[in-house]
Amino acid sequence: MSSPRTYSCALITGASSGLGEEYARQLAGRVDKLILVARRESHLTALAESIRNEFPRVAVATYPADLSQAIERQQLIEAVHRSGFVPDLLINNAGLGDYGEFSTSDWEKIEAILHVNIEALTHLTHAFVPEMIHRGGGAIMQVSSIASLVPIPDLAVYAASKAYVTSFSEALRIELLDYNIPVLAVCPGPVHTGFGKAAQRTSAASEMSAREFFYVPKEQVVAESISALDRQSARVYPGWKTAALAMVLAAMPIVLARLVMERRPRR
Repeated sequence: MSSPRTYSCALITGASSGLGEEYARQLAGRVDKLILVARRESHLTALAESIRNEFPRVAVATYPADLSQAIERQQLIEAVHRSGFVPDLLINNAGLGDYGEFSTSDWEKIEAILHVNIEALTHLTHAFVPEMIHRGGGAIMQVSSIASLVPIPDLAVYAASKAYVTSFSEALRIELLDYNIPVLAVCPGPVHTGFGKAAQRTSAASEMSAREFFYVPKEQVVAESISALDRQSARVYPGWKTAALAMVLAAMPIVLARLVMERRPRR
């Protein structure tokens, strides 16, 4: 069993709630510094104060930023470089979704999904990996989804964006093996966070709910993914039910996957 790994500084995106907030809380005892990034400044401030009260030795910096905007991402990167809070653990957790048919989707929301799930994740990774290599080590956690394994109607863009995250993470992991920088793709199933509500359209709210059977608590998702990073795993599917489903999906020929998705309840 791998011993818990400590870090000098962890940067977490989407840190104002859900999995991002939970990553901050569970990692606070294992880092010297935390960089919390999200759009909602008031939530970040409250979380930072809570962590400082519980872990007085941990320095916490907050950066409100809309990661869908390239200029705000660049400003974040420059501010982090100036601050001296140089991350040796990067957790790209921020993500957006949209549930409903592609033909009736709002383009601005689809564009934001592409900017956050793909562009921002790649941009931040590109910004901080060279410094990890220069310092001789680090770690990267990319929050993907079990949806990355199959094309999913009504979640077409989201699932495709997560397929990019998983594939990118696997390739980057191989590139960074010799630099002591493990890369982990976290592929959870349904989790009770604000993500599902944000992904819903008003007319599709009742269609988004997945069966409670597959839900995994956010605390478990985060704990299992941190343990997987300690083991330097390539990928993790938190929760045994999610892991079992992932095995089935990964082994499924695309022809069969098409048939399953065509018959998947959508209404």
